[in-house]
Amino acid sequence: MRRYDVVVVGSGHNALVTAAYLARAGRGVVVLEGNDRPGGLVRTEELTVPGFLHDTYSSAHPLFTTGPAYAELGPELTALGLTYRNSRYCVGVSMPGARTAVLSTDPEENVAEAERLAPGDGAALTALLQDFQPHAGPVFGLFAAELASPASARVIHDLTHDDGHYSTFAQQFLRTARDLLEHTFASPVAHGLLAPWALHLGRGPDEVNSSFWTVMVLLAVTSAGMPTPEGGSERLARALAALTERHGGRVETGRWVERILVRDGRAVGVRTTDGEVVRADRAVVASVNPDQLYLELLAHEDGVVPPLIRRQAADYRYGRGCVQIHLALSAPPRFTDERLARTGQSHLTGGLDALSRSVNEATRGLLPAEPTISIDTPAAADPTRCPPGAAVARLQLLDVPLRLRGDAAGEIDTTDGWTDDVKNAFADRVLELAARHAPNLPGAVFGRHVIAPPDLARFNPNCGPGDPYGGSHELAQSYLLRPLPGRPSHRTVVPNLFMVGAATWPGHGVNGGSGYIVAKELTGAEQG
Repeated sequence: MRRYDVVVVGSGHNALVTAAYLARAGRGVVVLEGNDRPGGLVRTEELTVPGFLHDTYSSAHPLFTTGPAYAELGPELTALGLTYRNSRYCVGVSMPGARTAVLSTDPEENVAEAERLAPGDGAALTALLQDFQPHAGPVFGLFAAELASPASARVIHDLTHDDGHYSTFAQQFLRTARDLLEHTFASPVAHGLLAPWALHLGRGPDEVNSSFWTVMVLLAVTSAGMPTPEGGSERLARALAALTERHGGRVETGRWVERILVRDGRAVGVRTTDGEVVRADRAVVASVNPDQLYLELLAHEDGVVPPLIRRQAADYRYGRGCVQIHLALSAPPRFTDERLARTGQSHLTGGLDALSRSVNEATRGLLPAEPTISIDTPAAADPTRCPPGAAVARLQLLDVPLRLRGDAAGEIDTTDGWTDDVKNAFADRVLELAARHAPNLPGAVFGRHVIAPPDLARFNPNCGPGDPYGGSHELAQSYLLRPLPGRPSHRTVVPNLFMVGAATWPGHGVNGGSGYIVAKELTGAEQG
């Protein structure tokens, strides 16, 4: 029987961040991963044609490179082969009528671009960022803190109160992205440029609190750009695993955990599906969602999970799904605005109302007639991804349903759900729409791989039925209500059992936040 200080279940990037910190602190740590290699949704593969490297699920890492884990681990990760590349422009948009816009990391350039779109929008952009500046320090501090702690409660109170009343920040925090954008910018192109980013954080543009995340993305990308690892997104996972092992930890793949063992109220280890018991002397860290944790991994432990927590775990909700269309191209997409070819990630969209419509269709279980398309071509910044002159592209659709009830366009038979025929017919629709913005795109395709919600579900249990963000991020399942109102944030009903990953604060995306928070709590507690 093997013994470690800490056993980590799963190897998403947050789990690897925790493991790396624990190993650096001299703790004995083992990571047990069910799949063939570590990283979770941080994965790079030759999905289409040999020699073309595609980021299978997640891609750029602006939230990670602006966070504390990268600030502290960055030099070691770089020494282990992690190098970030950036595009000339970070984000862009293409709308019908050749209406386009881009943003960069140059504030003056961004103000000029906004002003080009509509007189006064440059000043509006400056005012938007300046108004948020007093809150930036406390807000970004919370992204690296245990939200359900007395210290964070004080910060939240100070942010949301002013002179005995609720603050302007509290009001702005609850706004929809539509309300923010329509009241801030005159240009519909500015609305189309910024509104789709709420989708990348699990929100639609008309959902309460979506304005907050729209501003967060704006701050992140105009600060860090759209950094992508040279050689593919998976280089981050490889570097974190190598860092863990360099300091004496172990990362094992093909090791599915079927239960967490509890004795006298404390987690004492895990049992794998092949019957091995791995003991944990100090803690277990699980990179899972609350439904998996409380209804599966702890289900066999009588009396450990209170009935209320079991009911809340059973009610844990998943949001919209995701379709990813990976393309091997004989040439990069050609846009009317050539700047879009040098942009980290752009959206091809009809604008704010079109986005609102497609999200509503997806929420009602319909394939959207005209989805909003996120497109990135990482070889523009990282030529190692494919042969010279060629390109790889990822078309990402985040306004699709998990379970199909129909097709908003009335063209695709969805009776049998997400079949291969359905996902390929939908991919054909997406390519036809994309060709309105980059006319050479369909003719340049010589390799295609489509991923739909069931594919996500089969690969990673944390996606539930195919949600890439680990569970719905509606306000009723966010912040101090996440993952469960009865057990917010990273602590569980077992004192030395912790959760990390998208189901916990700060949630979605490649940010490393939950892994950092739990690592600091474990190492700090052990040092005290």
